[in-house]
Amino acid sequence: MRKPVSLLLAATLATLSGAALAQNIAKINGVAIPMSRADAMIKEMAAQGRQDSPDLRKAIKEELINREIMMQEASKMGLAKLPEVETQLEFAKQNVLVRAYIQEYFKRNAITDAQVNAEYSKIKQELGEKEYRTRHILLKTEDLAKGIIAKLKGGAKFEDLAKASEDPGSKDKGGDLDWATPSTFVPEFTQAMLKLKKGEVTQTPVKTQFGFHVIRVDDTRDTQLPSIEEAKPRIMEVLQRNQFEKMLTELRTKATIE
Repeated sequence: MRKPVSLLLAATLATLSGAALAQNIAKINGVAIPMSRADAMIKEMAAQGRQDSPDLRKAIKEELINREIMMQEASKMGLAKLPEVETQLEFAKQNVLVRAYIQEYFKRNAITDAQVNAEYSKIKQELGEKEYRTRHILLKTEDLAKGIIAKLKGGAKFEDLAKASEDPGSKDKGGDLDWATPSTFVPEFTQAMLKLKKGEVTQTPVKTQFGFHVIRVDDTRDTQLPSIEEAKPRIMEVLQRNQFEKMLTELRTKATIE
């Protein structure tokens, strides 16, 4: 015996209604709160280190219900039409869209391992094969620097004379500049430093934009670099920032800005 058409239709509608309800976590005054909204909050909290759990989902459900209730009340009061609220809503929408655009851009233009390897090789080449442990004494005038060199020739200790240095970062450490690669320093300093052997001091003042230097090389060693695996996160960050700036420049070039 066949069921009446009306009963079949009712059963179908009930099934569809149940399926639709499953896509929502609640209804407030007839307005559905979609499950996707809860999923988005869970994903956001997971990114902050929160673990997904029944208690978390329950708390999120209650939070979304509270928000929906208050939003409906705000709408009844006409708050959405207030100029300052409209501005904030526009800012919020803009932030979401900009963030989505950036995520999509880097999804389509992901940094490759080849790019990371190339950048790592470039950094190695720029830093050079050697690091230098140097000391310096910075003076305001050439005559003062010559006076320091004369005292060193007379047997004075470099570390003691460094107290007269104009460099506040090294004067109390005997002029010590720690280990550094030649590319760290300004060209004039580097050129003079590279001519020195271990333990040697410049025999004439070295003039730079900072003043007059007396330089001593204490030691040299092979450049200490992290492995490419250790450096990869930082390199990725730099490459992404450079890529982002390039993308933004291109967009601004195409845009009509008045």
